[in-house]
This record gives sequence, structure tokens and C-alpha cells, in this order.
Amino acid sequence: MTPAAAEPYMPTEGTAVLENLAFDLAREASELSAQLHPAVRLSVAELVRSMNCYYSNLIEGHNTHPRDIDRALTADYSTDLHRRDLQLEARAHIEVQQMIDERVGELPRPPAARAFIEWTHREFCKRLPESLLVVVNPDTGERVPVIPGQLRSRTVAVGRHVAPAPEDLPAFMLRFEEAFDAARLTKSRQVIAVAAAHHRFLWIHPFLDGNGRVARLMSHALLLDIGIGSALWSVSRGLARNSGDYKRLLMAADEPRRSDLDGRGALSHEALIDFCRFFLETCLDQVRYMRELLDASELQRRMELYVREEESAERLPKRSFAVLREALRAGELERGRIPQLIDTSERTARRVVSALIEKRLLVSASHKAPLRLGFPIDVVERWFPRLYPVV
Repeated sequence: MTPAAAEPYMPTEGTAVLENLAFDLAREASELSAQLHPAVRLSVAELVRSMNCYYSNLIEGHNTHPRDIDRALTADYSTDLHRRDLQLEARAHIEVQQMIDERVGELPRPPAARAFIEWTHREFCKRLPESLLVVVNPDTGERVPVIPGQLRSRTVAVGRHVAPAPEDLPAFMLRFEEAFDAARLTKSRQVIAVAAAHHRFLWIHPFLDGNGRVARLMSHALLLDIGIGSALWSVSRGLARNSGDYKRLLMAADEPRRSDLDGRGALSHEALIDFCRFFLETCLDQVRYMRELLDASELQRRMELYVREEESAERLPKRSFAVLREALRAGELERGRIPQLIDTSERTARRVVSALIEKRLLVSASHKAPLRLGFPIDVVERWFPRLYPVV
């Protein structure tokens, strides 16, 4: 099989519905990034990475409770081996996405390159327990190990689709990198390419296991690379909430060309357009959801309702909300400012700050560093409604 078997890699130019979606997504994603102070964005990014991991795992059929994910980040693992494995899997996903978000030095580029794809698979899989690095052949019962970062050495079938043979994978990966090289594309085509690359990567299915997670991390990196994505929103949430359509449209785009009117490649051009439209609409929906969720005045209102209840119940000291409100507005708080801010003594201010740190409503790099907002799991449903289906 040659790389031509996956043509067309991109929808043809001038597909109006995709061009319009790409324009809207670029504009609204830019507006989202401008909503919050950079220090607050840092805290939101930590929350969104956990959310992204939750939904990405959910697509794979691994329902890891948000509280278990939260505990995994502090190495508080379950004694139940299955739950512990899922916690380790969740932590692996979050750590790799953080490396992508922060563009660590060893990160290969561009995201459509074979080097980046292998790096992502390797970094994710090497953090997994051995029990999750095995694929069982359903016909023979053979247990086949998954090697982190290594292209598969066996032929695989996904539903009705038989993926390219192992010996053909290098050629497919080279054509994939060429097709989705952002430097060769206009801005709108770069956005459309993220959607098309998501499907064509899964069609190639380069690894024995882990392709879905690598695809979603790659899509996240592609969006970041073209200035559309950010750590403030996640396409995985939308894909998981519409998993039936996601999987149906992925399978439809696997199908061969339907007629002489369905493009000129081996695969259906119309089905690829349908998948790209769904993917970009999902991205746009998630950007709009996070824009509404992160509106500063509404976020402050939800925070106040929660904190006032906690103050009334004496689970938080009085004046707590004034501190959190300023952290939302200013991004960072110098500890020495707080007595004046809440018009109280240094001793009382220290007590307020200590209570907020204990509940992780304020976080800091050290005991002397500035304070910024934290978003612990206990407040997520109140401050960020519908972020998770259940907390």
C-alpha cells in the first residue's frame, strides 16, 4: 500500500463551510485568551489539563473519576490496582500535555512530524504501568507488548478498516508530515488541516495502541502551533460529549470514494469534509463554552456565592472573598498587601491566607512567593458548572 491510499489528505480549497468555521474559530479563540490575567490563566490551564485528560480517557472507555485524577497529581494512589492504573494513566496524559503547553526544550516540531508523534507516544507510554502496555489478540489470546514510541510491527484492523502494513508506515508518516506542514498553508487552511490530520492519523494507526490519545494530544499541539489553541480549552470535552457522532464520522471518513462526484482520491472527499466540519464545530463550541465560563464578572459572582456560604458556615474566615476577588482581578497577590487590602491586622491576614491555602483556593510556588487563585476539585462544580458531568 502506498500513501496515495489515504488521499485526499485535505479537503479541496474553497470549501466554504470549513473556511467560515476556521475564521470563526480563529477569532473567538483569540478573544478567549484575552479574557483573564496571565496568572489566572495559569491556574485555569491546570484545571483544563485535568479535564482534558478525563474526557480523553472517557473516549477510550476509561472512566477515571475527577477526584481520582486530582489525587494522582499528588501521588495519592488507590490501593485498588485497577483504579491505581487508571490514575497513573491520567497523570501520564496530564504531564505530557503540560510539556506540550509549556513547549519544553526537547519537544520536537512541527506537531505533524513523525518525530513529534513518536515523542508523544513515548512520553505517554513510558509513564504507564506495565498492565496498560499490553494488547491482547482477540482471536489467539496472545499478549503483545506496546513499545513506547515505536511504530507497530504488526498489521491491525480497526472495525472494517485495515490499516497500512508495518513496512509501509514510514512512507505514510512522511506523506502525513508533508500534507499537514503548516508553513505551506494559509491561516484558514492551517485550521482545517488540524481536523483533517486528526482523521488521517487515526486512519494510518501508526502504533499498536495509544493512537487515540496521541491523536488528541497532536491536535492540541497543532492548534497551539498555529495560535488558535490554548491551555484554556479542550476539544476532547466536546468529542467525548458527542462520542457517538465522533466515532461514526471517523468511520465514515475511512470509506473509499463513493462515486465520480466524490473527489479524486482513494477515500471519500465528502466524508472527510463532514468529519472536518464536525471537528471544527466541536472546537468552536468548546471555545464558546469556556468564554462563557471564564467571563470575569460571572466567575466572580459564582465565587462569591460559594465563599459567602463557606464564611457563614465558618468553614472559611471572614474577609476571604475580598482576598480571592483581588486575586482574580490582579492575577497575583503579594502577601504584604493583604492586611491593607482587607483592613485588618497582619495576624488576622495570615490566618485568612493560611485558611485559603489549606483549602487550595490560593496557591503559591513557595511560602514567600506571590499568591494566585487555585481551583481545587471541591469548588469545580460551583465555580465551573458543567465542566465535568459529575464531580
